Amino acid sequence: MDVKRVKDYLYWLYYQYQLVTCSYVLEPWEQSMFHTITVTVLAMVVYTAYVFVPIHVRLALQFFSQIFGSQPEGVV
Repeated sequence: MDVKRVKDYLYWLYYQYQLVTCSYVLEPWEQSMFHTITVTVLAMVVYTAYVFVPIHVRLALQFFSQIFGSQPEGVV
């Protein structure tokens, strides 16, 4: 891939992000704060999903396996 095309594509994605969030109308220090808060919230959502979604999926599978009559793994 051409480096210039990748750079242009990333610039286009950033431009689209600015248009969607309307952050292009903010002053530079406001943009900095907005992007920091956005990245922090996104990181917290990803971390929470990584930690808690597998636990809830496992509990849901155990719940539905008990409803439909199969035995839990610990029962011999």
